[in-house]
Amino acid sequence: MLDLLRDLMDTAAGRCSYADVRRVDRMTERVSTLNGAVEGIEDFESDGIGIRVRAGSGWGFAATSDVSRAGAERTLRRALALAESQPLGRAGPLAPAPPAAGRWDGPCAKDPFAVSPEQKLSLLLDADEAMRGDGRIVRTHGHVMLRRAVQAFASSEGATYEQTMTECGGGIAVFALQDGELQERSYPGGHGGDVAAAGWEHVESLDLVGAAPRIAEEAVELLSAPPCPEGVTTVVLGPDQLALQLHESIGHALELDRMLGIEAAYAGTSWVSPQDLGHARYGSDLLHVTADATLPGALGSFGWDDEGVPGQRQALIQEGVLRGALSSRESAAAAGLAGSSGCMRADGFTRQPLVRMTNVSIEPGQAGSLEELVADTGEGLFLETNRSWSIDDRRLQFQFATEVGREIRGGRLGRLYRNPSYAGLTPHFWGSMDAACSASEWRLHGLVNCGKGEPGQVMHVSHGAVPARFRDVQVGVA
Repeated sequence: MLDLLRDLMDTAAGRCSYADVRRVDRMTERVSTLNGAVEGIEDFESDGIGIRVRAGSGWGFAATSDVSRAGAERTLRRALALAESQPLGRAGPLAPAPPAAGRWDGPCAKDPFAVSPEQKLSLLLDADEAMRGDGRIVRTHGHVMLRRAVQAFASSEGATYEQTMTECGGGIAVFALQDGELQERSYPGGHGGDVAAAGWEHVESLDLVGAAPRIAEEAVELLSAPPCPEGVTTVVLGPDQLALQLHESIGHALELDRMLGIEAAYAGTSWVSPQDLGHARYGSDLLHVTADATLPGALGSFGWDDEGVPGQRQALIQEGVLRGALSSRESAAAAGLAGSSGCMRADGFTRQPLVRMTNVSIEPGQAGSLEELVADTGEGLFLETNRSWSIDDRRLQFQFATEVGREIRGGRLGRLYRNPSYAGLTPHFWGSMDAACSASEWRLHGLVNCGKGEPGQVMHVSHGAVPARFRDVQVGVA
């Protein structure tokens, strides 16, 4: 396949200023249960070639599931025709990048595709049974998902690489109902559980069966819990909720195409601009955020991005000051940066790459364990497991609701609150962070529903986070 891709790029080189081609063969399996029965076993496979070319000032992209030489050559002609049909204008440069070369394979200790559907169902049904028993439990659900993508890449600049990425994970959820009040508890997180760049060993590490009784008990307990009190208070966010806060109010805001105003159609733009790099205050001195495509086990890790730039680690925010952005070769050049941060990624072969976040993580602080942070807090509110979110196009004003809130009183976690929410402005909220737990509490959290672009693309990323404390936060009932 690499020989075909190289030949194709040799053909393209004399007809355009730049071209790249990706062959992506992707398998996905999802197994799910609902209320003690099999809900579904789904298998998907896609295989094809996507070609991107630049002719004059225009880009052209075309894709095909015909991976023969003839099919690839037809697709190249379509991509060239699309680029040549774009309005005339001045083409900006692409930031330099050394030609990629080599092979990269993501971690996978136990091949998830070698685990039988019967074994997967047995695990989920055992977890389902452990959630049921109370008459107020009206719905139980569990699922596991696995995906493997094998990719080959070549460019007109001489880049060639191959890489394989395996993802695996899952989760469970339980719903309790009484007198018109419905409460949900999920594990290990909302919106699809937790997925990692790993094999079946990751699902085994989640211990879905062991966690099932606890979340069922909490769902029932929430039915009679008092509503979250309204007001301004100190909030400690659990790491799973902080991961989504990072994703929405930092990760998306620092995608350079948004910062440049290029990506504005799908919840686009940003409250910061390229001119803010190096001096804009994003949060408190304790806020340190990195983007790292080299983290083992993270969904946003890879050998090279989808235009051949190697995965790398970069500082986005240091001591609360904006230092970096998530960029492509084109956006980096437009902003006057020295090079791309390796953030061009596409959802399979049918989509052209966009600037997407890699693994955006908050660096741990010095506040010790969660227990020590709560003890130091005294009074406040602990929030965990996202339930819903809303944030404006500039990633500035937000409101998040979580499945559960816990009272912090006398330095201890106390009673549950139901339907908690919190709201704020991005720089004010991050500016109010005055403590973050230590490295022993740092965990990766996978997210598989990051949407962007038109036509829409869904990307998988991970976020490393610790419990962190924020002062003077507006809270209330969702």
